Amino acid sequence: MFAEYLTSALVTLLVTLDPPGLAPIFLSLTRGMTNDERRQVAIRACLIAFCIMAFFGLAGDLVLKALGVSLPAFRIAGGLLLFWISFEMVFERRNERKQATAETAITQDHIRNVAAFPLAIPLMAGPGALTAVMLLAGRAGGDVAMLTSLAVICGLVILSCLAVFFLAVPIARLLGVTGNVVLTRLLGVILAALAVQFVIDGVRAVVGGGG
Repeated sequence: MFAEYLTSALVTLLVTLDPPGLAPIFLSLTRGMTNDERRQVAIRACLIAFCIMAFFGLAGDLVLKALGVSLPAFRIAGGLLLFWISFEMVFERRNERKQATAETAITQDHIRNVAAFPLAIPLMAGPGALTAVMLLAGRAGGDVAMLTSLAVICGLVILSCLAVFFLAVPIARLLGVTGNVVLTRLLGVILAALAVQFVIDGVRAVVGGGG
């Protein structure tokens, strides 16, 4: 029973977070940053994502119920936010904003902002991952050993994301400027589709009586 729970939790979170799939998105979001700045973004994003996932695993269901927010509503909101980011990636709005600041150096505030949104939320600790964590925590039935194991598994999955982010940095050099531009546009379209799917899943749950 315990081993089955651990295996289920590990597989579910790995599939939900999809660390390899986050690598090219990380490259696009940190375009123009130095290697050190990218490392700062990666570490900060992983710490934020882990804290959010751990919190939702322990008290997420209570918080959402206290606020009167359903999981479908949470999923729809995450999808809309993700769609806005994809829109900026496709139409280069992010680059226009950077040029408007007279090409100044990337500030610590910018690094913190990118790490928190959209990397940590909703790309890592998104509706899918948070829902999975809450469901897994519910399966633990208050068992301290299972909840502790779930927290450890969350940490391992987040560490795998961090490793992928660190490996993504040398990939940026191989792609070059043109490769990065093409990749950003392509990923923008993929992110838009992912965002729409989040919204569809949320609406479907509401219509089906899941909200």
